Amino acid sequence: MIGGALAGAAGVLFALMFKQVNFLMGFIPGIKGFTAAVVGGIGNIPGAMVGGLFLGLAESLGPNLFLDGLGIPAPYQLKDAIAFTLLVLVLIFRPTGILGEALPEKKA
Repeated sequence: MIGGALAGAAGVLFALMFKQVNFLMGFIPGIKGFTAAVVGGIGNIPGAMVGGLFLGLAESLGPNLFLDGLGIPAPYQLKDAIAFTLLVLVLIFRPTGILGEALPEKKA
């Protein structure tokens, strides 16, 4: 119940911030939340928190650090691409997430 109430409050605040109500208005924040949970480790609350912080830092600093010197006119528009590239790299090199742990064969 607490999670549903917090999600509803976040939706109301998000709608007030952008002054519009649209059917797809929560799609990008939902995908970013899922990405943060996967990067941190599914089922691991501290891992999801670390994944969210890591994803936020990568989105805010990544365009200026990595793309600014390449001559791209507006590198800040590629922050979503940086976030999902980070997700793919974490899934390739550490499929359980940053703080995830490998389950034994018996539990998996």
